[in-house]
Amino acid sequence: MAEKIEILERGSDMVLAAHRTPMRRGLVATTVETVRFSRPDRVDFRLTRGPVPHVVEQFVLTEIDGRTRLAYDGELGTDLRALGARWGDTVAGPWQRTVAGTFAAVKAEAEVRAKRRPGERGQG
Repeated sequence: MAEKIEILERGSDMVLAAHRTPMRRGLVATTVETVRFSRPDRVDFRLTRGPVPHVVEQFVLTEIDGRTRLAYDGELGTDLRALGARWGDTVAGPWQRTVAGTFAAVKAEAEVRAKRRPGERGQG
């Protein structure tokens, strides 16, 4: 993840991070966002600099019948009417792929951890 995310500032429950998202034709969009951790069940993101004026996202963990469910909600907003809407459509695809990649990485790590024996600790 170090090639995609750079922590610019760290606090007790929040970081300011730069995130690089590959776009098409070799372009890379860099966004800067706050990431707030509300342990144990929530992570909130708010865009402070990026290709659109408004993005808020959240990951929420809930326990259901002894299993953990990870839910995602996100909102992308644009300005400049039709021009902004077209730009938002351009940005939305890579954004959605990035979120899907994050879910795949979280799922893979959760499966690795679930296979470990009780009491065994891994790195990370």
